[in-house]
Amino acid sequence: MPHRIVRVVSSQIEAPYTLRIRFDDATEQVVCFEPILFGEVYGPLRNLEIFNQVRVDPEVHTLVWPNGADFDPATLHDWPDHLEELTLRARRWEGAASALS
Repeated sequence: MPHRIVRVVSSQIEAPYTLRIRFDDATEQVVCFEPILFGEVYGPLRNLEIFNQVRVDPEVHTLVWPNGADFDPATLHDWPDHLEELTLRARRWEGAASALS
């Protein structure tokens, strides 16, 4: 199955850890990232000062954060289809971090 190319054109903070994301196909997703903010890459985004620094990268057309976190635009576009798997992965990241502490 071919990978659809979708581009993020804008985002707006709706609530803590929640963004309204607009795509180049004129669709939107409201995404709450809180359930997946664990691990080395996404864990730092639990700090709202960092999370709120989100921007749309003009080169790769997706959301990026200053710590290097980003998401595939197609994943953001189809967020409800990916949320369960991403949440399961985040729990594993959280467990791995706890084991190291």
